Amino acid sequence: MAAASVATDTASKPGGCFKRRAETPAAPDGDERWAHPAAAGRRAVDLMVPGISCAGCMAKIERSLGAEPGIAAVRVNLSLRRAHVEFDPAESSVAAVTDALGRLGYEAKPFDAAALAEIDRDSRGRDLLARLGVAGFAAMNVMLLSVSVWSGAEAATRDLLHWVSALIAIPAIAYAGRPFFASALSALRARRLNMDVPISLAVLLAAGTSLYEVSQSGTHAYFDAGLGLLFFLLLGRYLDHRTRAAARSAAAELTALSARSATVIGADGTRSTVAADAIAPGALVEVAPGERIPADGVVESGTSDLDRSLVTGESMPEPVGPEAPVHAGMLNLSGLLRIRASATGEDTLLAEIARMIEAAETGKTRYDRWADQAARIYAPGVHLVALAAFVGWVWATGDIRHSIAIASAVLIITCPCALGLAVPAVHAAAGGRLFRAGIFLKDGAALERLAAVDTVVFDKTGTLTDGRPRLADAPEPDDTAWPIAAAMAAASRHPLARALAEAAEARGVVPVTLGEIRETPGAGLEAWAGGIRIRLGSAAWTGAEPLPDTAVHLRIGDGTPLAFTFTEGLREDAPELCSDLRRMGFRVVLLSGDGCKPVARVAGATGIPDHRSGLTPRDKLDALDRLRAEGSRVLMVGDGINDAPALAAAHASMSPVSAAEVSRAAADLVFTGSRLAPVAIAIRTARTARHRAMQNFALAALYNACAIPLALAGMVTPLVAALAMSGSSIIVTLNAVRRWGDTGRGPT
Repeated sequence: MAAASVATDTASKPGGCFKRRAETPAAPDGDERWAHPAAAGRRAVDLMVPGISCAGCMAKIERSLGAEPGIAAVRVNLSLRRAHVEFDPAESSVAAVTDALGRLGYEAKPFDAAALAEIDRDSRGRDLLARLGVAGFAAMNVMLLSVSVWSGAEAATRDLLHWVSALIAIPAIAYAGRPFFASALSALRARRLNMDVPISLAVLLAAGTSLYEVSQSGTHAYFDAGLGLLFFLLLGRYLDHRTRAAARSAAAELTALSARSATVIGADGTRSTVAADAIAPGALVEVAPGERIPADGVVESGTSDLDRSLVTGESMPEPVGPEAPVHAGMLNLSGLLRIRASATGEDTLLAEIARMIEAAETGKTRYDRWADQAARIYAPGVHLVALAAFVGWVWATGDIRHSIAIASAVLIITCPCALGLAVPAVHAAAGGRLFRAGIFLKDGAALERLAAVDTVVFDKTGTLTDGRPRLADAPEPDDTAWPIAAAMAAASRHPLARALAEAAEARGVVPVTLGEIRETPGAGLEAWAGGIRIRLGSAAWTGAEPLPDTAVHLRIGDGTPLAFTFTEGLREDAPELCSDLRRMGFRVVLLSGDGCKPVARVAGATGIPDHRSGLTPRDKLDALDRLRAEGSRVLMVGDGINDAPALAAAHASMSPVSAAEVSRAAADLVFTGSRLAPVAIAIRTARTARHRAMQNFALAALYNACAIPLALAGMVTPLVAALAMSGSSIIVTLNAVRRWGDTGRGPT
């Protein structure tokens, strides 16, 4: 889910992972159209909250709104400035939610595709860049004018230079500082504090003190400090914005795969063009070459080549024909297809992947909670420390001007911006790396859990193997068995029957002509020829002795059943991955519901000594419980419906995107492609993310340990404080986005 990306310019990408509308209608208070069903009889609403600017805002909304009557859950996405709120309709409503946000000082409006268009245009990024340019240009000019003052200019010359600096600085501070001033004002109106309050207070103190000094022909002015502070803060916010744009551009790239319109064929054969999100399940959709498939479904007629890289991760086109499953976003390359839609709009696999990416930023890790708690304590603490510095220096020296300058420096240097960026910047960068590797992260907290695993448990069928049966052993070719088996197998869509039909075709077998062939689900096929009953199917259906291998049996009349046995091919890098995991120090286990012999064959090919066969879903859960009791932290990798309970119960879990829907829903991460390499990449990325987050905490702590005593001692000017505080934020962000190489570290 996002995880899940390519760090490209978001202005060039179509926006968002939600359905578009022509415009965003204004939803009046109490308009419940914007709510949708949630779990346990609750309702949910997604709101755009433009005023969210930092981790402190996010924590404040989640904590305060969550305490409102009837509110069951609140999740805030800092990147999209989106709040997802679940509420009990008997106790609350959309209007109550927006009113509560208003009391907190945040304007809220329904989240819609038009809101994501702002991300397309990257208006926030351009706005930050413009204000950054103004602050930088003004700061350079003021510093150039200050050179003369530092060089000894006095009296009228110094006063003139100071006034020119004021004329440059005051408008620039008003423009560049507006994001901080507006956020601080909203917080104060709601009777709360956020990180922008001490920033705004420090900038205004620096500017006000400087104006007073200039009006009194004073020697010192701090216009350069206020401008420098704003420049570096805006630089830090812009870098953070670009880092978070990685996750947004991932969603935008997925939306670029969505068809905007579709040709629907009516019951009378007429064609009509409708918006893609207006397609109803069960509709017959025509997709011409060069068009994207607008809904999940099954090919009803036509043959073509598809770009299926969304699901398979492979760039080579794949042929499809009748009854082939297809997904929204796949590109039709060659032939005309008619597709019976089974899932549309927000129910498609494409929409599910987009939700995974968004959800990856929403989850809270232990490190996020540490940062939130520290920031809540830190914001009021900054003001108390600055006040104590002012009072102490006034008492010690009686110099109010100098005391204000020191208090300003303390306010600036102690701002907890670096602390607030420590974890979100790392998670945004990790989500980008995972997306580029074809891995979608559904929950940021899963990174923390994944970093702690020491045991990897694999399912067999569809996970270590490719899930496609291949004929392994069969009766010798003769004039009877193979042609009859080929004719029977061609009448079924069962995977084993199709594999048998393909094997017969590869051997050049010409099927015989049979009468009506009937299929009994779960058993097999039956036909009559010349009064002789012919059956193809399970051992019980044909009266054969069960075999340890996967097999179908052919019985002609009262003859001896003939067995066709099948095996599955391994995913091409399965042995390499298992070897790599063992080399990294992980314990590797294979748990499968398949028979002993097929499981032993796969275990031998992958070098997994600990393997168990014939397990039910309950047995797999029990096996995980035993591993947990031994102190193991398990990563479960599986794809089947029977794996869903184990995926949900494991310490962390992964599924291929081709897995059953219930398994994808239960897994923490979903990966594309036919290879298993994403498993190792995800583990290494999670471990790197954990190290980066701890490094950022250490950097923030070291900065404060050194900077605060210096500021309190009066050894730091406001300008130096601005450089130091902003530098710490930039260092934390750069540490998060620097090259993410494979760590290769084993379990810890």
